[in-house]
Amino acid sequence: MVGFNRRRNLLMESEYKYQLQDVAEPNLFRAMFPYTEVPKCTFNQRTTPMDPPDEIWITDTTFRDGQQSRAPYTVDQMVALYQMLHRLGGPKGKIRQCEFFLYSERDREALQKCQALGYEFPEITGWIRASLKDFQLAKGLGLKECGILVSSSDYHIFKKLKKTRREALEGYLDVVRQALEVGIRPRCHFEDLTRADFYGFVIPFAIELRKLMEQSGIPIKIRACDTMGFGVSYPGASMPRSVPGIIYGLRNYADFPSELIEWHGHNDFYKAVNNATTAWLYGASAVNCTLLGIGERTGNTPLEGMVMEYAQIRGTLDGMDTTVIREIADYYERALGYVIPPNTPYVGKNFNVTQAGIHADGMLKDEEIYNIFDTGSILGSPPGVSITQTSGLAGLAMWLNGRIKGGIRFDKSDDSVVKLKEWVDLQYAGGRVTTISDRELEQAYAAICGL
Repeated sequence: MVGFNRRRNLLMESEYKYQLQDVAEPNLFRAMFPYTEVPKCTFNQRTTPMDPPDEIWITDTTFRDGQQSRAPYTVDQMVALYQMLHRLGGPKGKIRQCEFFLYSERDREALQKCQALGYEFPEITGWIRASLKDFQLAKGLGLKECGILVSSSDYHIFKKLKKTRREALEGYLDVVRQALEVGIRPRCHFEDLTRADFYGFVIPFAIELRKLMEQSGIPIKIRACDTMGFGVSYPGASMPRSVPGIIYGLRNYADFPSELIEWHGHNDFYKAVNNATTAWLYGASAVNCTLLGIGERTGNTPLEGMVMEYAQIRGTLDGMDTTVIREIADYYERALGYVIPPNTPYVGKNFNVTQAGIHADGMLKDEEIYNIFDTGSILGSPPGVSITQTSGLAGLAMWLNGRIKGGIRFDKSDDSVVKLKEWVDLQYAGGRVTTISDRELEQAYAAICGL
């Protein structure tokens, strides 16, 4: 079969009509996922073209998936974080949506207080169980879109739901129809997509969703969920682990437009940020994230990471206020008691702090030599130095320049720097192995200078 693809302005050949393969036994891709071994990443050398959408954006699930690995947020905490998400997203609403649970009184109160703020972005959406009662609850709260769990792998369909593929598909479609009946935009969460039979279940299901969308005139979104972090971005990787292949297939075999495709990844194999960026580059408009990447097991795609990815691949922040990232990190530590690992990119206290004397010497001459970008103006986090036995004179001069006010500029040859270095050397000569704190250094400097 041949048809003209208006998006690509090409005659595209389609040799196969994708239909549900209702197998008797689950396809668990045992050669790829042996379970008693580390998963295998296989290749078939089939590559797909990069095809980024005209517009890309970020969505947030801090108050849904992000609450599944920590104590629930209070109402005031959710409202404060929602306000910061609004400011971070900027006037163009690059953080497009924010997802809430609907079941507890606390979650509903927080949702309504956020609604009362009157922000256009992030749009408040919900996540519900697949029932007519829950859709009516969402409608009653004034929500226009809700997420629905539609598990897509045979691991879930056969082992958890105890159903056949056909039973699962028909049940999912019934639920989507209920959402459409009450005027809710369904967002279908294809759980465990990177272990699913892509051509035997995922694409046939997506085609049926597209038909419902065309009949109803109501948009239906697909959230491609890399629930276990199995997705890979490597060119020529085999399905179902290939992120490029998944996005290409949803766009070209199921004919879903970019703006209705959203990537949701986990970080089990350290690939969350890379996979999300790959989804953007290959045609998904949205990537779903949590603040600081907090989520189940190893966490979700960190939202602040995708802000920086956006800037790198688009060449602009499009109005996003990145200084809010520092405020969010400080709020988590101060108000929520959350300990951010110090080497966490962009938000950890040591992400742009050096201990090596040779690095400090370079930064003393020009901070651009060893700083990733102007973290002071972009993130509100100027570069710093942590003093150890390897910091040297340059490290101490840099520390003093960052701590001592009044317009004084220290050089590593200054007498006060040399004397402070002698004091540091004595600490480690006496057997010390820990980093010297800022308070200790302040006291030592005051004693040396007679302050």
